[in-house]
Amino acid sequence: MTLYRNLTIKQKQIVWAWSFLALPVLFYGVIRFYPTGTAFVISFQEWNLLGSRTWTGFDNYVTLWNDPVFWKVFKNTFAYLLIGTPVSLVLSFVIAYHLDKLRFMHNFLRMLYFLPFMTSAVAMAWVWRWFYQGVPIGLFNNILAGFGIPQIEFLNSTTNALPAVLAPAIWAGLGFQVIIFMAGLRAIPVSFYEAAKIDGVGWWTVLTQITLPLLKPTMVFIVVFSSIGFLRIFDHVFNMTTNNPGGPLNSTKPLVLMIYDTAFNGFNMGYAAAQTVVLFTILLIVSLVQLRLLRSE
Repeated sequence: MTLYRNLTIKQKQIVWAWSFLALPVLFYGVIRFYPTGTAFVISFQEWNLLGSRTWTGFDNYVTLWNDPVFWKVFKNTFAYLLIGTPVSLVLSFVIAYHLDKLRFMHNFLRMLYFLPFMTSAVAMAWVWRWFYQGVPIGLFNNILAGFGIPQIEFLNSTTNALPAVLAPAIWAGLGFQVIIFMAGLRAIPVSFYEAAKIDGVGWWTVLTQITLPLLKPTMVFIVVFSSIGFLRIFDHVFNMTTNNPGGPLNSTKPLVLMIYDTAFNGFNMGYAAAQTVVLFTILLIVSLVQLRLLRSE
């Protein structure tokens, strides 16, 4: 106490600040950083969860580099990213742009769009899995049959399975992105639009020269957030392909599902940790590149 009393006001403020920060710092140190560091260490070891760990150096990474399944999964993971992120970005902006101008039942429609984001991913995956079943169970194939169109193998086709899994994943996150875009639209000063209206500027010029540039910070957040989500996609793939995890010939298998399968079905924790490190590196690089390219000037 004597030492505390001898501190200056600024030093006391620092002490109190670190006192309040101690618990969050401890939480992140134990819950976040320690498991991450442990994963890096285990990636250089061989461990089956039961026996002792054996140091193997870079063997897990060499095996990963020469694994054709990994490169297939790597391609799938980036397919989810490169298709899902722009499609969800465009759809959510179009919906938010028009919904922001709508006054009749605005709150109700906004709630309907946000509802899928609040729904369990497992429940949604199983509902969409039912939609994709063949006649007479599946909704989509029943509709196609009604028009005399042949059935489509949505989840059992190497070409259709990935888009079929990606569709509900995009739909599930659409509501959140719509709400964020609407918040960004509401934050744009009305005076800009009033000045453009007085000058007789067309809607396309207003959209491209006022709305989109001022929405850039919002778009940066949505792109980074959705990219991380698509790179870490798991629930929809796992629950929609439980009979054949990862789809036919691993056509829908993302890196997270490969990590899960390696760790808890193959009990090869070292190899799974190496895959986790690769995923962490991908997430870090993609996020930094996107922030660099999309950041506001």
